[in-house]
Amino acid sequence: MFFQVLLRVLSSSDLWAATLQFAALLLLPALGGVLSERSGVTNIAMEGMMLVGAYAAVMTAKATNSVTLGILGALIAGALIALVHAVVSINFKADQIVSGVAINIAALGLTNYLLFIQTSGQGVPSLSNNLRLPNVALGPLSSIPFIGPVLFQQNVIFYLAVLILIGIQLLLFRTNIGLRIRAVGEHPQAADTAGVNVRAVRYACVIASGVLSGLAGSFLSLGIAGIFNSNMTAGAGFIALAAVVFGKYIPLGAAGACLIFGLGEALSGRLQDSGIDPNLLSTLPYLLTLVALVGLVGRTVAPAADGVPYEPGTE
Repeated sequence: MFFQVLLRVLSSSDLWAATLQFAALLLLPALGGVLSERSGVTNIAMEGMMLVGAYAAVMTAKATNSVTLGILGALIAGALIALVHAVVSINFKADQIVSGVAINIAALGLTNYLLFIQTSGQGVPSLSNNLRLPNVALGPLSSIPFIGPVLFQQNVIFYLAVLILIGIQLLLFRTNIGLRIRAVGEHPQAADTAGVNVRAVRYACVIASGVLSGLAGSFLSLGIAGIFNSNMTAGAGFIALAAVVFGKYIPLGAAGACLIFGLGEALSGRLQDSGIDPNLLSTLPYLLTLVALVGLVGRTVAPAADGVPYEPGTE
């Protein structure tokens, strides 16, 4: 029974289309995490940045009746949360793990509180179609059997995520800016001696991670769910962080990890009639994350200065 259902699900284009959708959702914060970690700032606050971005996207879109402004609101919200993490981590040299945990807890409490007072505890109604991020059919390509629905009928944010992936991969490994980012993450003293502003690079990368996480939040609330619910990210930011480690701090590697985790998420939602307890199925993405990190990745070496506060003039 189970294997019959599994084979039927695996042969469905819907499964693979959903896999790419979930992979894109994870990829955006993962790319931001790669930038932040490569610059030497540990960022486990992507969960909170995504959650605040999802909230800001829905509330801004409803207030302005504009999906574009909703996305802009999510980007700004993610950037502001990231700025808090940057100030605490870079200027005040606080423990970056503690800062990230505090931001995640604060984001959950803040969004729950604002949601309650703004809706009188009734929750946000589902968004109308004009406030949803649309799927895009890429002309005749979308009509190709099986491949068309999977690759060429995706949400507009999916295609944007692919472009961002290519851009960050080229930025990090084919440009002088990327060389400076990696130098700051590996040996900030040497980069400082060479004239690189270590703090400015780290600020830019952390804020970029917040922008990308906010964009992922808007994709979740305006594109996938069409609504904002309490704690709707449900650990997606942490899975994105796992993808960064799984991908060995390389954008393309993180993308591969996101595909694996996206498949787990898609499978968990499409095996409901397999006879397995739905509560157990819901753990599949997280179990897959643990198995991948423990059994497949092996020892991953982070940038040498990752998580280490930098004090100019010290060795």
